[in-house]
Amino acid sequence: MSSRRSRASVSEEEINELIARLQTLLPSARRRGGSQASTTKLLKETCSYIKSLHREVDDLSDRLSDLMATMDHNSPGAEIIRSLLR
Repeated sequence: MSSRRSRASVSEEEINELIARLQTLLPSARRRGGSQASTTKLLKETCSYIKSLHREVDDLSDRLSDLMATMDHNSPGAEIIRSLLR
């Protein structure tokens, strides 16, 4: 376990850099502009955002499945969709 800790040790400067980078990736953090959110709040927002992205992927996957079910599998449209999914 001690080797695990030594590999996982990250300096405070690195953590601050990662938090700053994370803020640039979150839409809610970008809307706040320069105001700083607590690290805890930022991590909660990150989890929430990732969950919403998962829901969106699931929804788009369902919609694509429905679309493919109604298409002729040999049609040009179906071929385009298959090529995009590769």
